[in-house]
Amino acid sequence: MSSRALTELLGSPVIDVSGTQCGRVRELALTPQEDRSRVTMVIVRTKSGDRLLPFSFVTSINGGLRASSAASSWQPSNGAEGLFLLGRDLLDQQIIDVHGRKVVRVNDVDLHQDTGTQHPVLRVGSVDVGARGAIRRLLKGVVPLLALQALLRQIPARAIPWEFVDLIETDPARRVKLKISHERLAKLHPADIADIVEDLAPDEREAVFETLDEGVAAEALEEVEPRVQKSIVESLDSDRAADIVEEMDPDAAADLLADLPEERTSEILLEMAPQERQEVADLLEFKENTAAGRMNTQYIALPLSATVRNAVDALRQFEGGVESVSTIYMIDSRGTLAGAVPLAKIVLASPDTPLLSLTQEPLVSCKEEARENEFAELFDKYNLVTLPVIDEHNKLTGLITSDDVISMLRAKL
Repeated sequence: MSSRALTELLGSPVIDVSGTQCGRVRELALTPQEDRSRVTMVIVRTKSGDRLLPFSFVTSINGGLRASSAASSWQPSNGAEGLFLLGRDLLDQQIIDVHGRKVVRVNDVDLHQDTGTQHPVLRVGSVDVGARGAIRRLLKGVVPLLALQALLRQIPARAIPWEFVDLIETDPARRVKLKISHERLAKLHPADIADIVEDLAPDEREAVFETLDEGVAAEALEEVEPRVQKSIVESLDSDRAADIVEEMDPDAAADLLADLPEERTSEILLEMAPQERQEVADLLEFKENTAAGRMNTQYIALPLSATVRNAVDALRQFEGGVESVSTIYMIDSRGTLAGAVPLAKIVLASPDTPLLSLTQEPLVSCKEEARENEFAELFDKYNLVTLPVIDEHNKLTGLITSDDVISMLRAKL
């Protein structure tokens, strides 16, 4: 398999079946709906305007492109609808490197030519994001070809395989037509997605969050710094923003909405499902720098009669975050906090074991009005993973997780 750079082919002469040079290569294009990597079309600049030459009619690409059809049969290019143009849509454009977990700019595109076929087949192999691609473009036509090739061989390659590339398309209609999504990006850790998103321009961030699954978008949004969070949510339609906010932990959702203008917050709340709306609305009533303002209302609380079997069943049905289930809490008939059972003890106990026999001492909790430094000190003193929050009647109303405290302290640095 041989390789060719896109910029080497752009501007190359195009010769039709009669042997006449009828134009030059203006663009090479993919049809992503059919094949994400195979070049399917050549846009040829001719005296009568741009023409579309199907790549299946190309018989050779050495010393220019030779076609097995007459130039008169090539259809006019009317905006290249449905095509992804390698020059226009990749060169000098930002893309997401999902392997390196970063945003990079494309300097050139490496095309691989399949061998052993009657007609040439070109596929995008990788994108060049290093100095070699930039120098190739800068010196093309200025330095003799052989001298340029000798120079380029001395420059280390810095390429990203095409399968690790996620494209950024800000036009929603074009994203749909070209089937551009962010499936690869969605497989990264939310913190990595957040780092990538923060490096994008505002309209590019919106494009990414419009495409991501709501659950993935919610997890990533929780990791994004508050200023960028606000910008992203304000740029989205209210219904889309509501879909994402619904998937966030209630405490994180409340913190986010509290930073938005009141009118915008109301618009998003109206679009949310009733249960999630009520959870977030209740938290918005509390001051952010208190335990109640930081707590998560998604937790597992079981009655005093519960057994290990009941706890396992509750774990299977729990839809909250994994950081909330390191401890199972016990409450009496009035909702009063009565005990805490570490998950590790539940795993090791037999199904019929009463949970009350597994509770740990001391039972550490804090009041809803506790200040940030107060509950942070409790986490440090007792090496807590979660901390239950109780109201004035000692009823369990929520819990604070260690990652909440870490985020809080990081914001103060």
